[in-house]
Amino acid sequence: MKTAVIVGLLCLMALAYAADEQKIDKLQIGVKKRAENCVQKSRKGDQLHMHYTGTLLDGTEFDSSRTRNEEFTFTLGQGMVIKGWDQGLLNMCVGERRILTIPPHLGYGERGAPPKIPANAVLKFDVELMKIDRDGEEL
Repeated sequence: MKTAVIVGLLCLMALAYAADEQKIDKLQIGVKKRAENCVQKSRKGDQLHMHYTGTLLDGTEFDSSRTRNEEFTFTLGQGMVIKGWDQGLLNMCVGERRILTIPPHLGYGERGAPPKIPANAVLKFDVELMKIDRDGEEL
């Protein structure tokens, strides 16, 4: 009897967790730290140098440039990253830190990114813009 109750509770918890993930259907952008002096904001075509930590909604970390102590560099708006990043990193200042909560359709969708990111996962990224290169010019 106790086993059936425990299994039932675990199933309810799993359903509640899945329901929470389904509620997040829009990109959420939170500012964790504002830049002290913002002279340029990121835009499409800029090469961004980022530090990030990516987690699932339950807090499980799946990747971090901070752990590797190596900035991640890519061109914004060119489809080099998930759509949630291409949208969530626009108009960002060097030194700014954001929390991006990315719904599945702007992340890895139904396919996920096995083995660490399951299908239809909501992703959370703590991102920090370290540097912007624009047309070969460092900003």
